[in-house]
Amino acid sequence: MSAVKDSESLKEKFGDKVVETVEFRGEHTVVVELSALAEVLATAKNDLGYDFLLDISSLDHFGEDPRFEMVYELATTDDSKHLRIRAKVGEDQEVPTAVKLWDGAEWHEREVYDMMGIRFADHPDLRRILMWEGYPFHPLRKDFPLAGRPSEMPDVAFTGVAPLEGGPFVTSPGSGDPVSREPRSREID
Repeated sequence: MSAVKDSESLKEKFGDKVVETVEFRGEHTVVVELSALAEVLATAKNDLGYDFLLDISSLDHFGEDPRFEMVYELATTDDSKHLRIRAKVGEDQEVPTAVKLWDGAEWHEREVYDMMGIRFADHPDLRRILMWEGYPFHPLRKDFPLAGRPSEMPDVAFTGVAPLEGGPFVTSPGSGDPVSREPRSREID
């Protein structure tokens, strides 16, 4: 079977729960309602053979309702098929976790939660993965200012000499050409 046939199969099985199917430059996307997302993902894995979760990401459609969109990149282990599943998510809605299907979904979902604030129902460990606990904002939202927001966190990155400065794996600053600034071009004692 191919991703084209798989998207048709999902459309047949889920009917109106599949909002649309899109083909763009050989990539196939199935847009589904949030209420059918868990079942569509399970069907893609268990019945259609998409046993490899490449990525989970999210989009912020600031000013639209629903505001967010989840994007799941699926593939087969033999790399013969790729399929993208998308679902729109409102600001107050939770997304069903995909951890039950793919263990690797845990960190992807934590990152989406941390950066966008989208919550996942039944996630085994939904806590921040990049920002510190207690940070009140979600930096990848479009309403987050480019200059950042003030915080109570100390300026850890600017408290002294960089830990590897001058080390054998650090490019030398300066006006020389890039090749001469490479660590392997210096003589190490």
